[in-house]
Amino acid sequence: MSTDRVIDVMSLAPVKVKPTDSVAKVAALMREKDIGAVLVDGGGDMTGVVTDRDLVVRVMADAGSPSTMVSAACTMHPLCLRPDDDVDTALETMRTHAVRRVPVVDNGVAVGVVSLGDLARLRDPESVLGRISTAAPNH
Repeated sequence: MSTDRVIDVMSLAPVKVKPTDSVAKVAALMREKDIGAVLVDGGGDMTGVVTDRDLVVRVMADAGSPSTMVSAACTMHPLCLRPDDDVDTALETMRTHAVRRVPVVDNGVAVGVVSLGDLARLRDPESVLGRISTAAPNH
């Protein structure tokens, strides 16, 4: 069992949007912040997560509009981790549910996001994913 905890590897200060925000706003935030997931804040509580893949599969593939609300594209009530969960729990959760990013929630409030890249940097920094995750953006 690992002694590393999720709080030690997660990205802090997650970007949050409202369920009523447009997917165009989300896409612009993702580009600006160079991130692939944004949390959906339903009035103080983390209620969902929307990923770049969600925008493609749930909006663009169905000929959705840039004004489509985030609530139509996001995964509501996603599985979450706690800051004190160990990294092994995070890895098993991601593997079991086939997800690449998981919100980290403390007492109902989103405090971060842990990604496969975060875990690869910790566990196997010389792997392809570990190297990609530490590389500077190329856009």
